[in-house]
Amino acid sequence: MELNHLTAVTPIDGRYRKQVQHLDNYFSEFGLIKYRVLVEIEYFFFLADKRFFKLPAKAKAHLKKVADQFSFDDAQQIKQIEAVTNHDVKAVEYFLKEQLDKAGISHLKEWIHFGLTSQDINNTSIPLSWKHAMEHEYLPALVNLQNHLYQLAVKWKEVPMLARTHGQPASPTRLGKEIMVFVERINHQIEMFASIPYAAKFGGATGNFNAHHIAFPKKNWVALGNEFVENTLGLQRMQFTTQIEHYDCLAAHFDAIKRINNILIDLCRDIWTYISMDYFKQQTKKGEVGSSAMPHKVNPIDFENAEGNLGMANALLEHLSAKLPISRLQRDLTDSTVLRNIGSPVAHVAIAFKSIEKGLGKLLLNEPKIKEDLENNWAVVAEAIQTILRRENYPNPYEALKDLTRGNHKIDKKAIHQFIQSLKVSAAVKKELKSITPANYTGVHPSF
Repeated sequence: MELNHLTAVTPIDGRYRKQVQHLDNYFSEFGLIKYRVLVEIEYFFFLADKRFFKLPAKAKAHLKKVADQFSFDDAQQIKQIEAVTNHDVKAVEYFLKEQLDKAGISHLKEWIHFGLTSQDINNTSIPLSWKHAMEHEYLPALVNLQNHLYQLAVKWKEVPMLARTHGQPASPTRLGKEIMVFVERINHQIEMFASIPYAAKFGGATGNFNAHHIAFPKKNWVALGNEFVENTLGLQRMQFTTQIEHYDCLAAHFDAIKRINNILIDLCRDIWTYISMDYFKQQTKKGEVGSSAMPHKVNPIDFENAEGNLGMANALLEHLSAKLPISRLQRDLTDSTVLRNIGSPVAHVAIAFKSIEKGLGKLLLNEPKIKEDLENNWAVVAEAIQTILRRENYPNPYEALKDLTRGNHKIDKKAIHQFIQSLKVSAAVKKELKSITPANYTGVHPSF
């Protein structure tokens, strides 16, 4: 069968293709080839700028056009060359040498890929594509999701709600504040993510500029390598490397994304639980079916879909971060095939983000149910009462409230007020205690 959305092996390129197809600019075979071509051309320009050779302006314009307008046909041409060379980066080199022929500078062909090994190209083009994907796709989508949560937090900031610790009724809270918990957690992780460098390797076959130095021993190749990687490509060059990059910073990115995913799984499970408690209803869409057998159901599928995709992403990220920093001696090939999969967890995360956004957009607050739960759990004000009694130096207040609130008898407003009335405290303190309700015993938190 020909490859299409129905025949794709993975749902990333099948069922969910429309949701993640923008990622092919960074993580597809086409994307990888495009970034390799970009790095090779930029290095060629860099050598010309450093006066290793003179590059005519017309030829430079031609090569810049090749990089800026790199096409699917160009990528196919490189794949055809690879079918002969059986080496992907060498195929890029030969393609660019053909472009130099077309530009009328055949005498400069050996400056393409000068002194480099394939990993100088892979370990700059992959970090560069990763950086662009993070800055243009992942982080903006995450910030948008965080902003959506913040808007909901503001919308529901005054809604009192029964809290639950260990699944049991606990000191009341406010719904908006509970959403702000996730806003804050995501914000901290974004800050930590942003502090991780986009690291690159660029230094020849085993990281020592051997070929560069033997050809031009008077040149400061360490300084030149740093300048090219950092100023031209916008990456951070690692100073002591083997044939490949350490991947420690890339692993740190993977681990950071994994932590963010865990936070979002936590969010999905909380919202799912609130829906099951009837704190939220979900908007329905005409024609949609919630259950194949039970017409009344509207399942929280968006949060379930997100949780599943975040879990898939984490499984891949765990292997990537554990495997990539490990390589035998100066290099083995196990990183090569693994690196080709870094787009997969990003795709699963992108699907999850869209599902969470969709699910959040369908939530309808069911305040009557929230108020009903508060009213049915007057026992939660026991903490407030015993704390004020401690302030008043009342003997054994915790034990007195424990005897009142434990057992099978119903604890409602009437029972609480009868208990307060029996206390040997001033009328002012009794009035203060009677003013406490499950709906107003929600504490304080920073403004937002």
